[in-house]
Amino acid sequence: MKLTIKIIFFLAGCFSLLTACRDDLLNQPSTGELVATEFWKTTADAEYALNGLKSDARWLFNRDYFLDGMGEYLKVRGCAMSSNGAHLRGGIAYRGFYELQPSGYGSSFNNMFEYCYGGISRANYVVDGLEKMLPTLSNQQVIKDVEAMMGEAKLIRALIYFKLIAMWGDVPYIDWRVYSDAEVASLSRTPIATIYKHLIDDLEYAFQKLPEKASVSGNFAKPAALALRGKIHLFWASWNKFGWPELDTFTPDSQEAENAYQAAIEDFGHVIDDYGLTLFRNGEPGECDELGKAEKLPNYYYLFTPIANGDSEFVLAFNFGGQGTNQGEELMRDFAGRSIEYSQVWVCPRSEIADRYQSTITGDFCPPLVKMPAPDGRTVENAAVNPQSYANRDYRMKSSILWDYEMSVGLSAQKETGWVPYIYRSWAQQVVIDGKTYTSYETDGTSTGYVFRKFVRNYGGAGRSDGDFNWPIIRLADVYLMYAEADNALNGPKPKAIELVNRVRHRGNLPDLSAATTATPEAFFAAIEQERIVELLAEGHRSADLRRWRAIERVWKPAGNPDGVKLYDTYGTVDKTYFQNQSNLTYERCYIFQIPSSERNRNPNLTQNKPYR
Repeated sequence: MKLTIKIIFFLAGCFSLLTACRDDLLNQPSTGELVATEFWKTTADAEYALNGLKSDARWLFNRDYFLDGMGEYLKVRGCAMSSNGAHLRGGIAYRGFYELQPSGYGSSFNNMFEYCYGGISRANYVVDGLEKMLPTLSNQQVIKDVEAMMGEAKLIRALIYFKLIAMWGDVPYIDWRVYSDAEVASLSRTPIATIYKHLIDDLEYAFQKLPEKASVSGNFAKPAALALRGKIHLFWASWNKFGWPELDTFTPDSQEAENAYQAAIEDFGHVIDDYGLTLFRNGEPGECDELGKAEKLPNYYYLFTPIANGDSEFVLAFNFGGQGTNQGEELMRDFAGRSIEYSQVWVCPRSEIADRYQSTITGDFCPPLVKMPAPDGRTVENAAVNPQSYANRDYRMKSSILWDYEMSVGLSAQKETGWVPYIYRSWAQQVVIDGKTYTSYETDGTSTGYVFRKFVRNYGGAGRSDGDFNWPIIRLADVYLMYAEADNALNGPKPKAIELVNRVRHRGNLPDLSAATTATPEAFFAAIEQERIVELLAEGHRSADLRRWRAIERVWKPAGNPDGVKLYDTYGTVDKTYFQNQSNLTYERCYIFQIPSSERNRNPNLTQNKPYR
């Protein structure tokens, strides 16, 4: 692990070196840097260091939508990174792949491993500084404030370690400030059960010390600690229930699974019941414009724009700076096309997602869309290229994706350029709609038939890399669904869990779940999974869900299947075929990631995960 002696923080795009110079020739007060002995004197120092930790840690999570490329509903062409320093950091942890696919990705995240440990090192630096600072304080309010900062630092440390263990299983656990590489150069991997306990302890401290509600946007509060702890319990329960054979140091335990499910239910229940949190705009669906128009978009669309920043639905989120700060997110650049600030469509929906959006009339699935080319398919009933096929669908569909003849707002030089209709395979062409001439959406990167509306701003004023949307790590809707999953696993379908799933469905203007979908634990689990697919699309959850549920073979068919699984575009053209004649090893390498060879070369005590030996 590339743990460095210097701990680097940046706030508002600036780096401040916080370590003392050790070279005798330079052992004198610095005119440009603050030496460590002069730091950690005031709460302003502590707040500065904590903000630096948050600013750095967010880059480990703000592009987790790339991870959905390992699933069946999102296509990822690559990782866009500019030469600008801040934006380079924004993508560098995701380097290692170009076209991320549903298989063969297990050895692609070496940079993520490295940069996660950079985040751990920074968190440990802050915890260490705060621990040394606390005994020097006497004012009770100041002590309380510093303990809350410690809670935030420990929460971030737990969050990063959760990412590490969910991908790699056993990893070295470090919870002290590291002064030299020699301290950690020979560490062995810590069993995942031990790390799990450490994370629960960190989050218990965070829960005890954080306020019930953050006083400043970007700070964390008790619900964040509870939600993250509940999610870690849920994953621990899943691993113990379904097993993790690729991690051969781990032995599942059914009693551990039951205990963890119960702990998850309790934590999620407190988040739901104790803090007055509500879904964005009270979970109401809002207005949904007619087909081919987008002047009135559902509330779900606006949940993923800066309008929602600071909303109580964002239980745990990281802030971004926006225009002119070099701290902006890259959402529009990755999700939109050339007609919108010359963006690049690095990610797009696969055509298979369209069939997951249910009918607002029946509440059930619609007949599968018929994939056939235009122009013949334009008038064919239920054809994917026929705009009328999308009538009366879950409002989250209109909010999330564009299909043929759906409109988006064009943007150039931070100004609106008018409506652009999306038409697959028609890039920047003149098209007449209802007697009016438009230039079609130039998308550049999609080969599936759809592009995203979700995360794409529909107003001018900021460049493609200057968004200030607060990236959500855990939303309240996710908490509802995780509660329902945990409760169903222990108790079967119960009224509270069903009601919570229906709340999530309501924002899509869908009827409540039918009796058939809540009749058995298996049927209710399928309904929960369905809601997770459409509600959390492109937020980085699907691939982790498939791994913890041991569901990869269910989605992609078992090993040895001669046909594989073909994914099509809306024209009926095979876009890709996956898992064709693949061995068990291919599947095993989807369930766990490879410990980077570069790390093992530096540390001979780092063992390798079973599928890569």
